[in-house]
Amino acid sequence: MFDQLSERLNQVFDKIRRRGRLTEKDVDAAMREVRLALLEADVHYKVVKDFVQRVKERAVGQQISKALLPAQQVIKIVHDELVHTLGEPEPLRLTGPKPRVILLVGLQGSGKTTTAAKLARHLRKQGERVMLVAADPYRPAAVQQLQTLGQQLGIPVYYEEGVPPPELVARAHRQAAEGGYSVLIVDTAGRSQLDQALMDEVHQIAARVQPAEVLLVVDAMIGQEAVSVAQGFRSALPLTGLVLTKMDGDARGGAAISIRAVTGVPIKLLGTGEKLDALETYDPERLASRILGMGDVLGLIQKAEEALDEEEAEKQVERMLRGEFTLEDYAAQLRQVRKLGPIGKILEMLPGDLGKAARQIDPQQAEKQLKKVEAIINSMTPEERRRPEILNASRKRRIARGSGTTVQDVNELIRQYRQMKRMFKQLGKMGPGGLNRLFGGLGGFGGLGGLSRGLGRKRR
Repeated sequence: MFDQLSERLNQVFDKIRRRGRLTEKDVDAAMREVRLALLEADVHYKVVKDFVQRVKERAVGQQISKALLPAQQVIKIVHDELVHTLGEPEPLRLTGPKPRVILLVGLQGSGKTTTAAKLARHLRKQGERVMLVAADPYRPAAVQQLQTLGQQLGIPVYYEEGVPPPELVARAHRQAAEGGYSVLIVDTAGRSQLDQALMDEVHQIAARVQPAEVLLVVDAMIGQEAVSVAQGFRSALPLTGLVLTKMDGDARGGAAISIRAVTGVPIKLLGTGEKLDALETYDPERLASRILGMGDVLGLIQKAEEALDEEEAEKQVERMLRGEFTLEDYAAQLRQVRKLGPIGKILEMLPGDLGKAARQIDPQQAEKQLKKVEAIINSMTPEERRRPEILNASRKRRIARGSGTTVQDVNELIRQYRQMKRMFKQLGKMGPGGLNRLFGGLGGFGGLGGLSRGLGRKRR
């Protein structure tokens, strides 16, 4: 996400960090590069102009904190102004009589149907009883797609063949009310703001069910065109919010940065992948940190809280700090990492130097490396996992054959394991400070530090 923009901005920041004391000329030069980076990222020119002007006024005129070096202060100002540009976070407005209706609109191909299912899952996790409505009878297989997704989630999908969408949604609303559902999510047909017949149809739907939210689903990968789409829909419909999809494929970031500032419509949700759990509540602070290459520690923590067993994790940490870390523990950590989602998404959320190192790693290569390590450990006997010191040459050859790897791969895993075991022992002797370092280095997330180092050597 935002790889190109993050890389360009970090190049600018690296230059000003090396200068120590900054002059107005230094700030001007840095802002010229920031302007170019944003324009290349397809950010709207007016947004770029206003953003750069605000940063220059603050960076040159005042606000140089004694607690920070001038370069750090400029980076902080850029971060603050980026948050300002991205707008205030606004939660979904789920108030009023139940069921509250969420109407999804947008161009065909923007990801409305998948977003409807993701949103249903997201709200159910928050305790809502959700029903989906398949109100797109025009696109081939649209109804079947939503029904399949609903079946996967165990969430009902309302549909009646041959019934016009406004009447269909009204009937679904009555059934949801009778069934005690709290939220009704309506997947409407893809439409252009110039398609008057379909625009009239969505107006009729809204008139029948009085939606709490009218969310425009926009593909972030179309850049500034997303802004034009949002402006067009806003002029035709009473939009209450935006959902930006395919954020994981948006290396530039132009739509995310521009769309709120230009349209005035708040971004409420971000689609960050194809899986049904890949939907995030919009948080401008976290997004700004990711754009500036600062990672998203809060997002990583939230993922961990959702996916990991806290009691089991505490037991593992205690065992590790006592020096009782085995290859069985290593395998258990890797399984925990897999629960967090695709390794590429985890790596891009890492902060600071870890984040910089992570951006050099090929996510596909990282996934392959994880699978290789799992295969090697799974090919060992329980005794070998508990006591790796018994692994002699013949045992290593057997494990390599069983896992489809080489003896060198087995040796590399054992070397990494021993490094980690030594580190945990040292941290255990250091008390609470050592524990902080453990999680600061993400040793507790399946040894990602060791994995990153191994992958880094391979790429070089």
